[in-house]
Amino acid sequence: MVLKTLFLNCTIKKSPKVSHTRGLCDDIAKVYEKEHGVQCDFVRVVDYTVPSGLKSDMGDGDEWPMILKKIKKSDIIIVGTPIWIGNISSVAQRVFERLEGTYSEGNKGNGQYPLYNKVGGAVVTGTEDGGHFCAKTINFCLYRFGCTIPPGADCYWVGPAGPGPSYLDAEGSKHLYTNRTKRTLVENTVFMANLLKKNKITTNLLEVEEKAVAESRGSNEVEWRSLK
Repeated sequence: MVLKTLFLNCTIKKSPKVSHTRGLCDDIAKVYEKEHGVQCDFVRVVDYTVPSGLKSDMGDGDEWPMILKKIKKSDIIIVGTPIWIGNISSVAQRVFERLEGTYSEGNKGNGQYPLYNKVGGAVVTGTEDGGHFCAKTINFCLYRFGCTIPPGADCYWVGPAGPGPSYLDAEGSKHLYTNRTKRTLVENTVFMANLLKKNKITTNLLEVEEKAVAESRGSNEVEWRSLK
């Protein structure tokens, strides 16, 4: 079965403006497609109407459900972001806020969230610093929502201190470290996605919750939850 990778480009620039984050994602996609036959799809989130909120569908023209449908159909989810003030973009932050809604969409049989048995990874571009921090933030969020994060699941290009050219202008595709992390990201996410296709995580979160509640009887937290 052909694997599917979805790139969520969290640039703050709407189409057709040039996105350096998309440039790096394109270079990664070429390796996925040419060397592993992976089918790649791209979503520039800012081109859609995605209001703030913690639900999977906020109504009133919300286009997030369309994006979420693509996420659920993917095997590998790559979140790409530019660095702004040393952090992920506001668009990336909104993506994670909206993914919060998937917590309420647990499988009725085992309670697993929709992103369980999917693989996650991070792509970061920018000048100055913030590459490590942004990658850490992205992968932490993805794993909290159920994604499996393999080793080396981040690729980034960061320019020198101070204002300067970005990835496409600086010929970032020739940068040794970026190319190394690009290939590590692809190899390890493909390996893990294939592994999960054959060996799904079987953890029953409903049973986990039941046992945790039993161990915690008499605590203020359990009493408070029972009143909700």
